[in-house]
Amino acid sequence: MRYSLRQIEVFLAIAHHENVSRAAEQLALSQSAASGALKELENQFDVQLFDRIGKRLKLNEQGRLLRTKAESLLALATEVQEELSTDKALGNLQVGATLTIGNYLCVDLMEAYLQAAPEAHINLNIANTERIKHELLNFDIDIGMLEGEIQHPDLDIQAWREDKMVCFCSPEHKLAKKQQVSASELKQQSWILREIGSGTRQTFDRAMDKSAGKPQVRLELEQTEAIKRAVSKGLGISCLSEICLEEDFKHGNLVPLACNELDLSRTLYLAVHKHKYRNASLEQWLKLCQEG
Repeated sequence: MRYSLRQIEVFLAIAHHENVSRAAEQLALSQSAASGALKELENQFDVQLFDRIGKRLKLNEQGRLLRTKAESLLALATEVQEELSTDKALGNLQVGATLTIGNYLCVDLMEAYLQAAPEAHINLNIANTERIKHELLNFDIDIGMLEGEIQHPDLDIQAWREDKMVCFCSPEHKLAKKQQVSASELKQQSWILREIGSGTRQTFDRAMDKSAGKPQVRLELEQTEAIKRAVSKGLGISCLSEICLEEDFKHGNLVPLACNELDLSRTLYLAVHKHKYRNASLEQWLKLCQEG
């Protein structure tokens, strides 16, 4: 074989960081060793995989075509190594999840996974939908768990479970005691919402556009708990998944606002890069998601 797995590993690290120094640091190599491995790979096949732009190395078309196959190859090689060195087939996992899923649904999944693989390590990265999509396409994570709808030809996206969002306010708000509120009444309120790019915001904006039009957005916050606290202080009303509001409604800290005119139902999704090698760890996580 004219190439080594180390060369492939170096190539992928440089593709990720677009910088030889950072790639070398990740792989615990000297900069010269990393640079030499890439140069040797390119010379062996008389190809150039990167365009050199100052100190940055940007994948060219040849490099992009190689990267998807190289990711699968390295993942398979890693699995073979793990199975040869241990009797546990399940290994480490990189999971990306949007806010509600990461904070409220992933804990049970991690517990179930670690029961089967107690020595494994799970890295859970919580970010908004657009960020998770970027990380999937960059092979930074093994699987994405999303509240927002995304489309990309390189991603395998499947419906996971249904969810419903709920508008809510503080107990002292003027709408708190109403059995039903209209979409026009909601539009007139000051809103505290998730940032644009989040799945929660995507669902809310779509529902309001269909029923009442754009509301007055007073605050945009990236954290669910910050939104709930701001609403409880009377700074405005909001809309979040009912998953993260159950305890607040139960204790009366926040009050749901019923509005039959708004369709706030949505689907949660699982996404994997089509060129990602589905090892035993990834398949086990997908199985747990479908069973949960």
